[in-house]
Amino acid sequence: MSNLRDLIVRWQRGWGVARALSVAEDVGGALRVRCMQPGRDIEYVALDAGEDPASLTTLAELVAGEDAVTWLTVPTTDPARAASALAAAGLIVLKHSELLMRADLRGHPQNIPVTPYRLLTQVDSHGGDSVVTATVRHEAGEVGARGTMGLAGTDAVADRIETMPAHRRKGLASAVMSALARSAIEEGAEQGILIASEDGQRLYMTLGWQPVADVLIATTPGNAYPS
Repeated sequence: MSNLRDLIVRWQRGWGVARALSVAEDVGGALRVRCMQPGRDIEYVALDAGEDPASLTTLAELVAGEDAVTWLTVPTTDPARAASALAAAGLIVLKHSELLMRADLRGHPQNIPVTPYRLLTQVDSHGGDSVVTATVRHEAGEVGARGTMGLAGTDAVADRIETMPAHRRKGLASAVMSALARSAIEEGAEQGILIASEDGQRLYMTLGWQPVADVLIATTPGNAYPS
């Protein structure tokens, strides 16, 4: 198994834990999960797009054959080639510029929220897996920022890191990431993995996360990325 393929598999498992999804099915060249998430009901995660771009043709056929709205998420080190293969197979690309990233959590920067914010963390465990949640609240009670990590083995997959519009540019997302990393380490995690949106990439790079691959999201014509 290539290093990238291994990382994709690990990301998908931790992401599934974070969102309480069923275990993904290996369909040969991809992992398939009925996720019932915003914008799609089913998601395929391509495993070999970098080494075998032709595999995207087969995966596109599987996506097109689904009755429900389906995405094909494609981590790749050659996004232009992957995008061309997806277009040739009849899919449209909804996202071109997301990044698969990783970090050694044991060296993660530690930031705390400034006054008048306070930080709360929670760990929920069941079935051998755990989900860490971090929430930063203003003293008035409003949620300023929040995020989760799904823990699977020694991996921690960050998910849904968000800062509310009225509370941005105050370092709250950094505080959330620090709290998640700290709690994940306490639960036995060592490596962090995530897929970063265009908006989140600068934050993660500032915190020492390293890009590993580009990530494209494709679907059949007529579907759209949720606003």
